[in-house]
Amino acid sequence: QVQLVESGGGLVQAGGSLRLSCAASGRTFSYYAMGWFRQAPGKEREIVSAINWNGGITYYSDSVKGRFSISRDNAKSTVYLQMNSLKPEDTAVYSCAARRAPWAGVFSSENQYEYWGQGTQVTVSS
Repeated sequence: QVQLVESGGGLVQAGGSLRLSCAASGRTFSYYAMGWFRQAPGKEREIVSAINWNGGITYYSDSVKGRFSISRDNAKSTVYLQMNSLKPEDTAVYSCAARRAPWAGVFSSENQYEYWGQGTQVTVSS
């Protein structure tokens, strides 16, 4: 089992920045590929970004490319999502997810992930 706990969400004005963190416990973090997803009210959950086991491969959805940055610190068992130039349409509950995949790439579909956090709310005001 892997437990994931997100933090760092909040209310920010358009154009502002937030950094989300996802702390993992329970298994060897470096064996896991990680992803950030979001779900806005009335919409389906969508991939935001993903990172492979050692941080060497990353993925971004077109809607956040150039504004968001994903990273991980395996020594701290934590994955981060730096969000810059936030827009009102970025408002959503952001969740991190994990999939055991050492020496593999990234995963962009939610059904590819095994473990999920509870999520953290990000609200961007105009």
